[in-house]
Amino acid sequence: MNMKKRTKSGKRILSGVVMAVLLFSLVSLVVSKLIYDSQFLRYDRHDETVMAGLRYQDLAEAYPRQLFSFTSGDNKLQGYLYGQDHDRGLVVVAHGIGGGADSYLPQIIWFVDHGWRVLAFDATGSFDSEGRTTRGFPQALLDLDALLTYIGAQEDLSGLPRLLFGHSWGGYAVASILHSDHDIQGVVSVAGTNNANEMVFEQGRRMMGPFIYMQMPYLWLYQRILYGSVASWSADDAIRASDVPVLLIHGTEDEMVQFAGSSIVAAVRQDPPANVHLLIRDQPGRNGHNNLFRSADALAYIDDINQAYRQLYDQHEQNIPYDVRQTFYAAVDRARAQELDRAIMADIQAFYLDCLSSR
Repeated sequence: MNMKKRTKSGKRILSGVVMAVLLFSLVSLVVSKLIYDSQFLRYDRHDETVMAGLRYQDLAEAYPRQLFSFTSGDNKLQGYLYGQDHDRGLVVVAHGIGGGADSYLPQIIWFVDHGWRVLAFDATGSFDSEGRTTRGFPQALLDLDALLTYIGAQEDLSGLPRLLFGHSWGGYAVASILHSDHDIQGVVSVAGTNNANEMVFEQGRRMMGPFIYMQMPYLWLYQRILYGSVASWSADDAIRASDVPVLLIHGTEDEMVQFAGSSIVAAVRQDPPANVHLLIRDQPGRNGHNNLFRSADALAYIDDINQAYRQLYDQHEQNIPYDVRQTFYAAVDRARAQELDRAIMADIQAFYLDCLSSR
């Protein structure tokens, strides 16, 4: 084969390789978008008649709330203000993905009972807020930024010291928001992930196994297209660059945000900065993602409820009629099932009070 033929053959091979890489990249980006978007759906209000959670309708008389709205991007978000006459401080509650503000009614009520004014909201694509989907992990950060900007413009709120409380998606947001210049006196982040990219990788590895290593650059790119540089913000960097006190709470058997994986705690615990306080939950049955706050009695009662429901499930051959499920949950003591662990809430209260006294 002469030199000219070898050159043409080499060009064809190179062209083929380039085309294959481009095709793989295009397919991978499409696949990454589909995978990413499938994890951030819209979450409407749950059917409270077939759940054991607290219902605001049962609490409205004792805990009146003021509704308000604010804008995040193109969407109008729903907010709720409790304890309007309290002036100890303003606790801002950021919820986890898949829920809304009312998913944290036990904590909201506890804060109100202890003299705090409380502001909670439904994030983009959640409960009573607008948004076709929840869009992505950094959306929680953008929504919280929009809310804090709104608070700063309200005469009746802007004068109160601001304390943040977030769980999971919200736990990531309340810590990462320290990258911004909002006036915040203290942060409690529960079961929060350190970085949106780390969380996407961790969840993707569970879904895709080793294949995630090939797809991660495209997932990173798609998230970057959606959110720009905010997608790379990490809670660890924000905390270390700030002097705002931060209480990090995490369970050692967290099944959603791995304790030794994508958690904020994993990023800071080997060399915690002076403004960080750690509360590690390692009690069996109370060290997961969603059971951190429940009292021992609540957990035992929930076990009883689950056993009774299992019997009903078997009795109806795995297809319980809707009205039967409603009757079952109507008999549940919701307050008992959602009773909080007083010790952990007392730790949060003490932390907040210390934040106010030291600034």
